Amino acid sequence: MDWQLSDDAQPASRVPASRLIDGGPGAPGDPTPVPVTGAWRPGDDPGDRQFARIGDLDTEAGASIADAVVAYETWGTLNAARDNAVLVLHALTGDSHVRGAAGPGHATAGWWEEVVGPGLAIDIERHFVVAPNMLGGCQGSTGPASLGADGIELGSRFPRVTVRDQVEAQRRLADRLGVARWHAVVGGSMGGMHALEWAVTHPDRVAATALLASNAATSADQIAQNTLQIEAVTSDPGWLGGDFYDLPGHAGPARGLALARRMAMLGYRSQQELNERFQRSWQSSVDPLSGGRFQVESYLDVHGNRFTRRFDAGSYVRLVDAMTTHDVGRGRGGVEAALERITSPTLVVGISSDRLFPVADQQRLAAGIATSVSGGEPIVLESGFGHDAFLIESARVRDLLATLID
Repeated sequence: MDWQLSDDAQPASRVPASRLIDGGPGAPGDPTPVPVTGAWRPGDDPGDRQFARIGDLDTEAGASIADAVVAYETWGTLNAARDNAVLVLHALTGDSHVRGAAGPGHATAGWWEEVVGPGLAIDIERHFVVAPNMLGGCQGSTGPASLGADGIELGSRFPRVTVRDQVEAQRRLADRLGVARWHAVVGGSMGGMHALEWAVTHPDRVAATALLASNAATSADQIAQNTLQIEAVTSDPGWLGGDFYDLPGHAGPARGLALARRMAMLGYRSQQELNERFQRSWQSSVDPLSGGRFQVESYLDVHGNRFTRRFDAGSYVRLVDAMTTHDVGRGRGGVEAALERITSPTLVVGISSDRLFPVADQQRLAAGIATSVSGGEPIVLESGFGHDAFLIESARVRDLLATLID
């Protein structure tokens, strides 16, 4: 659960008052109507996306998704031996656009351009890099905003999905691409949950694994935070049970989605960063006691509002729920028994100031994975940026990945 887009994964900073007054996308004063969804939908410019139809997919919860589609992007070339493919898995609100400019089809630039690229740790001159949009997402893969066979958005008809369901969709994509074994599977945050599930479910198909700021099973504290975010969305009068898409003049649950995003941000960034950068500074010359605002309030508002223009409320609810149900040990005799299935060299990285997925989560992973490259303890990245440091501290993350991926 993190900010995956390049302009968001930056150190927190003051939002100029002009943006709050005069607008700009996502500002409270922005005259542009809030869209009912920020999802990519058929008819929109595909940008660099490709699409794979993976057939009907039966979910863990007993539902079925008909004629599912996975949107993905690739860089580099699959070699003749088909052994140079690297799977890069995004976090909660990310997408397949790991690198590349913003433009038609892509509202923002790539989210990991300083890690994935020519001569970098994930080297597109040597590796065939694949980045899918997860099942249930809103950037081309089948999700709540997708059209059903009747031409109407799936909405509430899109079922609950789990991390295992999403990995099954990725497995089918790999089969269609002709990748029998990944040279490496890399993921951070929710993407790390997917990478872990790959290593446990398909150990013979993963040659190396990188788990960044992730966990083995969602904790009670994390479930509590997720529950509040889901309720922020579903309590919005515009939610309409998840079927809010095509009502004239209706913006859907935009207020609830913005609130959920603002709540989530407090887990993504550290207390240290927010306190040092904002302190108790005012947004303007008006005292908050007299109707003014604190800078940190404006910061949260701008990014919450901007989020409603690039994401889908239905997807947010389904994906946060998938994180909530994540437990790699479910049906496998517990977490430790599941971790024993991993055979690939595995890099486990925690972040010292992460208050969403604290270092104890990564300690459990490293202790249970016999092939952890750092032994029974994770590598801890010392950073004041909190959970999102795996996106912000690009040079340091690049160096760590280079020790795993040749």
